[in-house]
Amino acid sequence: MCGLGRFFAGVLIKTDQGIDFLPQAEADELAGHDADRHRRDLYESIESGNAPSWTMKVQVMPFQDAPDYRFNPFDLTKVWPHGDYPLIDVGRMTLDRNPEDHFIHVEQAAFEPSNMVPGIGPSPDKMLLGRLFSYPDTHRYRIGPNYAQLPPNRPRTQVNSYAKDGPMRYEPARTARPYAPNSYGGPAAAVEQFGDPAGWATAGDMVREAYSLHREDDDWGQPGTMVREVLDDAARDRLVSNVTGHLSAGVSRPVLDRVLQYWRNIDKDIGDRIAKNVNGT
Repeated sequence: MCGLGRFFAGVLIKTDQGIDFLPQAEADELAGHDADRHRRDLYESIESGNAPSWTMKVQVMPFQDAPDYRFNPFDLTKVWPHGDYPLIDVGRMTLDRNPEDHFIHVEQAAFEPSNMVPGIGPSPDKMLLGRLFSYPDTHRYRIGPNYAQLPPNRPRTQVNSYAKDGPMRYEPARTARPYAPNSYGGPAAAVEQFGDPAGWATAGDMVREAYSLHREDDDWGQPGTMVREVLDDAARDRLVSNVTGHLSAGVSRPVLDRVLQYWRNIDKDIGDRIAKNVNGT
């Protein structure tokens, strides 16, 4: 979720190709014979002109709704009900070109949620707030401090930043003193160019402690709704089979008992089916 002026926006990217499934046994066999099957399928689809696409949708929550919404809207384990905040079509993204060089355009690519255009700011999602600084730190360690100058990461238009020097820098700084403010005629931060920064009240939100619970916050409601109302019988069968397979691979008691109770908390019937498969009773 992001902050969009005086609104919060949840973004969904839904495949236009539809969703299909493989039985676990067939998936295991395919993975054993050809671990790169999915990557090759994507590459060949693009090469043949059958470019995959995704429709981008957003849900918009007014700023004033968030503090007293029935559950914490920034809990990444929750989804916003479409009845409360309907999906709004934004556009379509089409992947119609394969990378020319895997190392240059894939291995060196650096994506980070802190790259935001003016008018969009972060929400109080604690996972997002952590990723705002951890992703760039990861890139600096993995690729180098000037990773933003590499071809897959460099901007298409000129960016006047305060970055200067460091290993692997090959673009000269456009001023000798790129920091602001300074007393020697260097750049000034033009905050007035884009109006008031997108933001939100920080009192009680940007702290290192658990979220304050909202009136309908719980760990089981939405997973239970998904199992009972979203999944069909075939999907429920696959779920039981997959969970059973993992739990039968050496999970020992009392951990196993806690996991079975976890699934019963989500949905008693699903939990009982898993327990029957694992325990043999």
